[in-house]
Amino acid sequence: MTASSTPVRTPHGPSHLDALESESVHIVREVAGEFERPVILFSGGKDSVVMLHLALKAFAPAPVPFPLLHVDTGHNFPEVVAYRDRVVAAHGLTLHVASVQDYIDRGALRERPDCTRNPLQTVPLTDAIQDHRFDAVFGGGRRDEEKARAKERVFSLRDEFSQWDPRRQRPELWQLYNGRHAPGEHV
Repeated sequence: MTASSTPVRTPHGPSHLDALESESVHIVREVAGEFERPVILFSGGKDSVVMLHLALKAFAPAPVPFPLLHVDTGHNFPEVVAYRDRVVAAHGLTLHVASVQDYIDRGALRERPDCTRNPLQTVPLTDAIQDHRFDAVFGGGRRDEEKARAKERVFSLRDEFSQWDPRRQRPELWQLYNGRHAPGEHV
């Protein structure tokens, strides 16, 4: 993974992908400037690798100025976890891990009959956000993956219970983002 690349130009200027990357880098820098304790969700999967690449690019040659958080379901391929750890070490980053298995072992969560753990990630994620007082969380979810994500804004305000209320979302005009939030809330 590199933090820089040669942009591909069309005869009419930057490509669409270059424009999207530039906008994303701008958003990462905006969050770093406006929030006190941002974090990137990072599992080592494709979406989180792209998020980390954008953060590396946003701050190169300096290090990324905030940590990573992995909500570990316990159902990850060992190769992905090893890759995650190599990437974290290679870039000198801090990684926090919230383990679904720890919650199951303590009796705070129960294993589902279908054995999937993705729906169980919410409680460890919310607790990690509160415990570390993260006020901005970068996620790599794509809007085309499900209808609920299509409604999300770039800065998607969550209350102290990590609930998303569409009535509390702010307009995002001309790439101006409003990151103001009350104590306990996060974006």
